[in-house]
Amino acid sequence: MKTAAHKTYLKEFSAAMIAYVIVLLVAITVINASPASAWWRYPLALTPVIPAIFGMIAYIRFIRRMDELQRRIQFEALAIAFASAGILTFSYGFLELVGLPHINWIFVFPFMIMLWGISSGFTSRRYS
Repeated sequence: MKTAAHKTYLKEFSAAMIAYVIVLLVAITVINASPASAWWRYPLALTPVIPAIFGMIAYIRFIRRMDELQRRIQFEALAIAFASAGILTFSYGFLELVGLPHINWIFVFPFMIMLWGISSGFTSRRYS
């Protein structure tokens, strides 16, 4: 059963992600159609970060509305994801030194989110 806090979070986060997709598509389209020397391509490339910040704010507000058990589960999941992402990206950095392909930084955050989702499943089961 979804709580009122969860429903509010879904509305806030969904709005932020819809805005993110729209801003991202517009930014990519304009950047690809503009000359490489245009100075404004740099700030335009950062515009998708703005709706992502609103997504982060929605998540922080959601955590503040959770009960203690749910907050503890999220904290443990985030701690596991943070530590796992740190060790795995650290390890891969060393493997790049011996010839593995370079991975763009843009993939680190989605990787952390994926690890958070996986660890949320494990920590939720622990308290069931």
